[in-house]
Amino acid sequence: MAVLKEEGVDTIFGFPGGVVIDIFDELGRTDIQHVLVRHEQGAAHAADGYARAKGSVGVCLVTTGPGATNTVSGLASAYMDSIPVVVLTGQVPTALIGNDAFQEVDIVGITRPCTKHNYLVKRTDDLARVLKEAFHIARSGRPGPVLVDLPKDVTQGKARYKPLPEPRMPSYNPTYNPNIKQLRRAIDLIKEAERPVVFSGGGVILSEASKELTEFARKLHAPVTASLMGLGSFPGSDPLWLGMPGMHGTYRANMAIGACDLLIGIGVRFDDRVTGTVETFAPNAKIIHIDIDPTSISKNIPVTIPIVGDCKIALKGLNRLLREESVKIDKKSRKLWFDQIEKWKSTQPLRYEQGDVIKPQYVIEKLYELTKGKAIITTEVGQNQMWAAQYYHFDRPNCFITSGGLGCMGFGLPAAIGAQVACPDKLVVDVAGDGSIQMNIQELATAVQYRLPVKVVILNNRYLGMVRQWQELFYEKRYTATDLEQGPDFAKLAEAYGAVGLKATKPQEVVSVLKQGLESPGPAMMDFWVAREECVYPMVPAGASITEMLLA
Repeated sequence: MAVLKEEGVDTIFGFPGGVVIDIFDELGRTDIQHVLVRHEQGAAHAADGYARAKGSVGVCLVTTGPGATNTVSGLASAYMDSIPVVVLTGQVPTALIGNDAFQEVDIVGITRPCTKHNYLVKRTDDLARVLKEAFHIARSGRPGPVLVDLPKDVTQGKARYKPLPEPRMPSYNPTYNPNIKQLRRAIDLIKEAERPVVFSGGGVILSEASKELTEFARKLHAPVTASLMGLGSFPGSDPLWLGMPGMHGTYRANMAIGACDLLIGIGVRFDDRVTGTVETFAPNAKIIHIDIDPTSISKNIPVTIPIVGDCKIALKGLNRLLREESVKIDKKSRKLWFDQIEKWKSTQPLRYEQGDVIKPQYVIEKLYELTKGKAIITTEVGQNQMWAAQYYHFDRPNCFITSGGLGCMGFGLPAAIGAQVACPDKLVVDVAGDGSIQMNIQELATAVQYRLPVKVVILNNRYLGMVRQWQELFYEKRYTATDLEQGPDFAKLAEAYGAVGLKATKPQEVVSVLKQGLESPGPAMMDFWVAREECVYPMVPAGASITEMLLA
């Protein structure tokens, strides 16, 4: 516990079991808060949400066997989104490892592909060092989850503890400072560009570089787009904002990438959901790519100038060079570029028609208006996630929390709980679908028990909406295994858990239900019966260029 305190841990999300009972007993003697979840997957996602909202390492503690394996989806989600999480798992005594003992699993082997690193601690004397290394690895370089497997005899053993220095690991040395020559080369390209686009990703948020990014874009007078993980890294209300690119990105963002002559990617992976077919992605552009992970650069998209380093340090360096070289971008020189962007925006804006049935986009727009854009939004995965990304506008980082890379259904509610624990004075709202919410709905009990006033907005179309959309567009409306017509009464279910339960079935009820739910002092679940066959547009079909969009 001394190491956890040294590492600044104030909260652990977990679920007990016999193998970790000694750890829980010791935990009860400390002032570290333990949040008892109702499923270990919920613990991993809650630690993830806590880490994102607070900008620190999230911690979860579970028992061996199924307790450990239940965290795998949470680990994989954190791994793909580069979120610093430390997962502590119980393990059978070292003498029984390999004997198929009760609840024994090789969790180190199971999670090797979906953790940044993992450990099996075999000696009590090694425990403090391993924990220090785990936190160091989780938060440094490109962040990610680290698992520490703790055999019962190791945690029951005794060792004299003395404070340890920050780990020095010769084989692990992330590059933080970018090569100055590469930065100067980037400046040369920036001077030549007539149609630049800045593309921001989750790395900007993780490195706390939003201020530097905003300064950089405004100096360049360049339009900015951001990946799903990068939403909030640049103000969504800024005139330079293009919206999100990719499969469900805005028309103007995708067309701008297709027509730009310089694309500056900062803290991005160039994921397939962003690029569409790679052969036609940004075909006219030279590409600058800044990332702390050298393996991410040119992995998917060949780049002109690779810059390995921390996003914040790199952006500070570029901003300094722009000042030193007195680079001034004449806004008149960008006029043709911005005129074209405005034409794309005006001819194909995000739009929908609100009629007699509630449209999900309308719910998100009203949520944005009522919260004044100041809420922390978590999401489940599917159409609800995309509508939240499109219609809620994020002006600050760490306010949009979603499972991006893994796309893990059931993420949103436990992540909202983690975010609410991290930020008790902020409004936290989980935007959900009726399919995703049921995967970890038991965590509503956690919110009620700890008096966490999380709000859940369910866009209830009685379908697995995103898969249904594909079936409508590409499979002749053969809705196989996507119909959720038989579902629970979410308002009554919320009340059964001890939360506020509300339902809206008509457009004129939307605002009043949102107000009542948002203003309630405790957890609230709001069920909005939306148009069943509403689709998310724009949409880039599989195998197409991002400029080849299906439009509403």
